[in-house]
Amino acid sequence: MSERPEQRRDPVDAIVGQWAAVRPDLDTSAMEVFGRIHRLSRAMGDRMERAYARFGISRGEFDVLATLRRSGEPYTLSPRQLSETLMLTTGGMTGRLDKLERAGLLRRSPDPHDRRGLQVTLTDRGLELIDEAVGAGVAVQTEALSAALDEEKAGNLAALLRELLAATEG
Repeated sequence: MSERPEQRRDPVDAIVGQWAAVRPDLDTSAMEVFGRIHRLSRAMGDRMERAYARFGISRGEFDVLATLRRSGEPYTLSPRQLSETLMLTTGGMTGRLDKLERAGLLRRSPDPHDRRGLQVTLTDRGLELIDEAVGAGVAVQTEALSAALDEEKAGNLAALLRELLAATEG
């Protein structure tokens, strides 16, 4: 990808430049895209972690609470549904649920439709916390996006990333 004069150089440019020096036969244009996506994901992940820490939760715990919240009333899912949605092992999910239950943000109860199953439900306190935390997280994302891109560019980027994601996950 050609560099535009108005653009600042970033660490990915340095990496691509090094590869060009030692392997001029390589087309590193894909590396430029995915290197930046990776670095962006890490940087925003760190920002999101700090945003959620103010509420006493990690990003992983946020994901559990947010999944329950997005499920709609009565904000109840089975541990299996949560594990599948979040792509976690049942062991990984149990640890998160234990911590969130001790904090009073969710409760586990027997599933009335399956004697062997459990239901996980947001508590009122959990609902209040996740609504505040998601607002704080969206504010961090919006601030970062609007500092770099106008609305049209952000929309174009979202559409391009959707296409790229569909092609790589398919």
